[in-house]
Amino acid sequence: MVKLVLLHKANSIYEDEPDVVYDFPRSYLRAIEEAVGDWIVYYEPVKAGPKGYFAVAKISDVIPKPNAEGRFLARIEPGSFLPFDRDVPRLVDGSPLETALMEPDGSPKKGGLVQLAVRRLPEEDFARIVNLGLPEELEQIEATRYDPNGGTFDDSAAPFERPVLERLTRRPYRDVAFRRKVREAYGYRCALSGLMLRNGGGRPEVQAAHIRPVDKQGSDSVRNGLALSGTLHWMFDRGLISIADDCETILVSHNKVPGEVVSRLLSPDGRLLKPEDPRDAPHPENLKWHRENVFGRVLTDEPAPWG
Repeated sequence: MVKLVLLHKANSIYEDEPDVVYDFPRSYLRAIEEAVGDWIVYYEPVKAGPKGYFAVAKISDVIPKPNAEGRFLARIEPGSFLPFDRDVPRLVDGSPLETALMEPDGSPKKGGLVQLAVRRLPEEDFARIVNLGLPEELEQIEATRYDPNGGTFDDSAAPFERPVLERLTRRPYRDVAFRRKVREAYGYRCALSGLMLRNGGGRPEVQAAHIRPVDKQGSDSVRNGLALSGTLHWMFDRGLISIADDCETILVSHNKVPGEVVSRLLSPDGRLLKPEDPRDAPHPENLKWHRENVFGRVLTDEPAPWG
């Protein structure tokens, strides 16, 4: 197996959705087949946008692209995609993070390998990029963000490689990374009410909800997330509310939700608040999954939080 850098341009068609599948030509087939079962890093080229290295994922398998001679699809292992907490630039202090793109004096190479959409990535380079994009101490950063005494962590030393692998697979770490990205994408406002609620210490009360749950093959992509208040998160997970196929209109199970609750909790215009960056908007396929598999079905007998 081998780790790779995969170039991805924003606003790609669905067949090139980073948390689902990567569309590529035959010329890269051998390299990507070698990476099956291993991790890749996504990179947005400078000419396509400002992100740089922006996420990791694991390739599960490779299949021919239907009705497209000479093209293939690398399918992403469900639950492996994770956006970086902070985008990582190609150059740090003037030198590339990929050693293959570096001249002997540390300056960046030009042309050739730099232009490839698929590049092999040594383990050391992979660890360096992940450490910058997903800091080992991210959970502590989040726990003490509004309360300097809010977190207690084991500060004992750990081997260099172990934290990198752990943070990519450990659910508590991934939950923190997902929550930070989703809440930031919506400006810390609830996507269904439009309200920004903060407690006395200034901590945002908005939560991060998976549209398609991780245990149902949902990803940790921001496009599979909604920033929601606690009550609306509860209602969304239990199928009392959803989003229509226009990706804007809020759907309500009116036979289960009192009218006064609707008027009190939801945005007056009945429309979803969109993220600040349109590229972070909920993916239509994720919203469709929620409508077809969750909406209208009461998934619990718990008493409603407004009762």
